[in-house]
Order: sequence, then structure tokens, then C-alpha cells
Amino acid sequence: MPRIEWTENDHINSPLQYARWHSESGAAPPRRVVVADDRIRAATAHRLACEGTALLWHGDFHGARQLLGALGRRVDRKAPAPGATPADAFHLHRRARGHRARVLGMLLVRLDGDHRLTLRRAPDVRDACREAYGPPDGPMVVSLRELLGVIGAHEWRAKGVHVPALDARVHPHYGVFSPVRGEYVDLVARAPLPGAEPRDGAPRTRTAFDIGTGTGVLAAVLARRGVDRVVATDINPRAVACARDNVERLGLAGRVDVVGADLFPAGRATLAVCNPPWLPARPTSAVEQGVYDPGGAMLHGFLAGLAAHLEPAGEGWLVLSDLAEHLQLRSREQLLTSFDEAGLRVVDRLDIAPRHPRAADPADPLHTARAAEVTSLWRLVPGLM
Repeated sequence: MPRIEWTENDHINSPLQYARWHSESGAAPPRRVVVADDRIRAATAHRLACEGTALLWHGDFHGARQLLGALGRRVDRKAPAPGATPADAFHLHRRARGHRARVLGMLLVRLDGDHRLTLRRAPDVRDACREAYGPPDGPMVVSLRELLGVIGAHEWRAKGVHVPALDARVHPHYGVFSPVRGEYVDLVARAPLPGAEPRDGAPRTRTAFDIGTGTGVLAAVLARRGVDRVVATDINPRAVACARDNVERLGLAGRVDVVGADLFPAGRATLAVCNPPWLPARPTSAVEQGVYDPGGAMLHGFLAGLAAHLEPAGEGWLVLSDLAEHLQLRSREQLLTSFDEAGLRVVDRLDIAPRHPRAADPADPLHTARAAEVTSLWRLVPGLM
């Protein structure tokens, strides 16, 4: 396992200290580490971080949080000007966010062998770390920024997110995209279900696939709407565990099966639903995998395999924002061409406007695109007109 090394002071004969390095974003361990505490000035910390020197914090926990905020403000002062085109603005925004993450990721903390954080006034983070990292396996060093995300995820998991379509709470796990934006859930809750007509004098049993289930929220909505059996899939083990937990909490374990799979499970269904990441770009962390889909791989994989996994008269529901179109990352023509190439035709489309705060925030660098965004549920069936 990668590790980091440091000395407790600058004396040449000081014994070398080391610990296992962990980064959820896959960042390499910093090459140089110095010990820092509450005496360090924000300007010095910022200079060292920009030069690639990490700061292993030995001071007060709340002092570390204050320093992290000060570093963030210094980075934000130098934010790039908006690009000439929406695509330029997006790439500059992503580059700035990446730089910000790298600089703030240079403030480190050490977790003891039982995930305990032994800083002054530090909270008990052991449960949060076990949920995110698994059972402790010796001391390790993580960035404070990541640890704060782990703590926040633990709080969200305990509190849950209220989903009006379920009139219940869904509890996201660390590394699983939270259903805080409810537009796509509302679309699935109101679209007409296929296969409702009687066949051979008896109501048709409906089976649905929820591809890339995440928290399991869409699978739960379909089950609550009366779908007899839902098979929910996800390639992320954290998402599989999260969806199973939520299905159990909601009392739907008898009707929803959650399996680890890359896209489709075996067999066919009356309905296959997919809400893929909306932007064709590379994610830089586990949580970003719910937003960014490199090259549109999941989108195209769903479309390419849809016809082969539908029963006769079955439908596929693609839930997708057009934000990528407004950012000039994908055109509407390219999306429609993808339907044609997969042998699919559109029988209907349901649209909904965004309700999240950034859509109304003119200070957001992507405000123009966010304000124009529409989320759509595309009802697709095999066979071209």
C-alpha cells in the first residue's frame, strides 16, 4: 500500500515516521510532508501547498478547519475568468475545481489504528470512517478535506433525504450519489407504466430493471407504483450495499432485488430505466461518478443493450438532463443519432425544469447553462418508424 513519510521536526537525526496513505480520489501520496500546527500562517500554508508540500496537522481540529477555509478563500481569489464559449467555461471551471481540490488536499490528518482522530477538540469519527473505509487496518493519513466529506456523508446517512414520491427518506451511503435533486425522481413517478393492459384475460405481470440504481430510489418508486418485480443493478459495491439497505428500510425487499452488475442483469423486462451520469467528462472522485460519464459510456451502453433486454411491448426510460447540450459537450443531434444507431424510436418525452438553487444563482460560473437546463424522460421502444 502507498505510504507517506515525515519527521516530527527538521533535525537531520529525527526518526522517520510513516503511515499508510489513503485517497478516495486516487491521488498519489505527496512527495514531501511537513508537520504543521496552529502557529502556521495561511499565506505560508498556501505557498507550501501550491509547491506540492503537504501539511500534516498536529494542532487543534477546529484550527485545521479554519485553515482549510482560509486556503479555499485564497484559491478562489484567483479563479479564472469565464470562457468565451459554454464549453470553455465548463473546462475552465473543472480545471479551477481540480486545482482547488489539489491545494486543499495538501492539509492532512492522521487516523490511529482504530480510525480515531487524536487532535485537540476532534470529534469521534470512528463510525463515519468505518462506513466509508471499512474496518480499520492500522494507522493511515487522509486529507482533512476528504475526512470532512466522510463526516458529512455519515450525517446524511443517519438523517436521510426526504423523497416526496415515496413519502419517506432515502439514506445515501458514502460514495453514492444522493437524490437531493428530485426532478428525475418525479419524472419516473408520473410517467405511464407500460404493460398495464390485460393479456389473455389476466393483468400482465410487470418486471422492471433499474440500471445504475445508486441509492435504489428509482427502484423503490417503481415498486411503490405497483411493478411486481424490480431488479436494480449497479457496478459500485457501495451503491449495491446502499440500495439494499434502503430497500430493506422501505419494506420492499420482497419485490426489489439489488445485484452487482455492469448495466443489465440477465433476462428481459417490461420496463428498463436508466438515469446515467449527465455529463460526458472524467470523474475525479467516487461521488463524481454519479455526475460524470467519460465519453458517455454508460449512456451508450444502456441504449445499445436496451432492445435485447425488453419483452414485447416493453419500454426503456432514459432520464437525462440537457445540461451537456447547453455546455456544448453533446448536441441534441448526437443524442438522437444514438437512439437511431441502437434501433430505438421515441414514443414520448416528459420534461421538467430544475429546482435546485444553482439554477437561480447568477454567481455560478455555469449559470447560463444551468438556468436553461431541462431534465427529460425519454420513452424508447425498439424498432424505427
